[in-house]
Amino acid sequence: MSGSLFDVYARSDLAFERGTGPWLYAVGDDEPYLDMMAGIAVNSLGHANPKLVEVLRDQASALWHVSNTYRILEQEALADCLVRLSCADKVFFCNSGAEAMECAIKTARRWAFVSGRPERTRFITFEGATHGRTMATMAAGGKKKYLEGFGRTLDCFDQVPLNDMEAVKDRLCPETLGIIIEPIQGSGGVRLVEDVFMKSLRDLCDAEDILLIFDEVQTGVGRTGKMFAYEWPDVLPDIFALAKGLGAGFPIGACLASDRVATGMTTKTHSSTLGGNLLAMVVARTVIEEVSRPDFLEHVRRISELLRNKLIALVQDYDHVFEEVRGRGLLLGLKSKLPIADLLFAMRRSRLLCAPADDDVIRFVPPLNIEPEHVDEAVTRLVAALKTVK
Repeated sequence: MSGSLFDVYARSDLAFERGTGPWLYAVGDDEPYLDMMAGIAVNSLGHANPKLVEVLRDQASALWHVSNTYRILEQEALADCLVRLSCADKVFFCNSGAEAMECAIKTARRWAFVSGRPERTRFITFEGATHGRTMATMAAGGKKKYLEGFGRTLDCFDQVPLNDMEAVKDRLCPETLGIIIEPIQGSGGVRLVEDVFMKSLRDLCDAEDILLIFDEVQTGVGRTGKMFAYEWPDVLPDIFALAKGLGAGFPIGACLASDRVATGMTTKTHSSTLGGNLLAMVVARTVIEEVSRPDFLEHVRRISELLRNKLIALVQDYDHVFEEVRGRGLLLGLKSKLPIADLLFAMRRSRLLCAPADDDVIRFVPPLNIEPEHVDEAVTRLVAALKTVK
């Protein structure tokens, strides 16, 4: 491996040179890997998707980047599309999930300021959360392994246990501005937030006139079988963030908010040089048009149910290895009784790729357009891997 890169990733020796659909091909190797990881819930339409390749090639031959100094019609079109499909009225485009969450935090802070309550600067967040790796979003997540060695962080986040309403109420204070939550904690162990808890959070925010902010970086854009995960409990956030699957592999993030909450984000309060880049806009719009089709989302729900049932059967057959299946849609996790490093290595030997998560959970976040035969093949390869693990 190159010594020129920062040593911040525990990389495997695999290097891929091409892909198609849910299949990846390593350098100099014609036998494919089945990708149930999808760049960690990113490649929502698989690898080398023909529609995405076409729109990217067409835009690249016309214009790549100008500046937000000017109108960008492709940006306006994507924003209009997202607003039409969601509960939001306004959109800000950036380049990643961490940036989208940073914008969400700033949007909330500015709302408090212009509302005449500048003292409201604190947020309630949840143990096990992951909101990004900027200084603010690391502090929001609160994970010691991410914070160690970086010194003093932004001190405005009060963490409580997930799904514990009494703990939330106990942490409310006059400075509380909002509550930040992932509908499913992906990296945190594929921990599903209870629908009744989400409803209770919305009621509390309404009663206290504070904001409910959803981190839908991993759960948004069809990942759970609905366009946005907040549709399952029918709880509308004031602000929410998207990234990952929005660009299907092309870097993009988006912060969405209601008109009421976005009032503070006026000229020069926020910016992104590359945010709203033309290439990202045309790719993301194509992704949204594809994923938002009712038949596509129905396919995600049908495939996810098939995968879930097969994983449940696997837990029953290998109850000495696995405890349970977690998650929703095509964000599913297998909770292991064993440390998962050896399991993931054995799966790679069987040419099956999955993502790790906290709490010894193996995360299945495949392309949303996989077919039943891919599910069958994934389980077959997983079983083959389990037979090699002692």
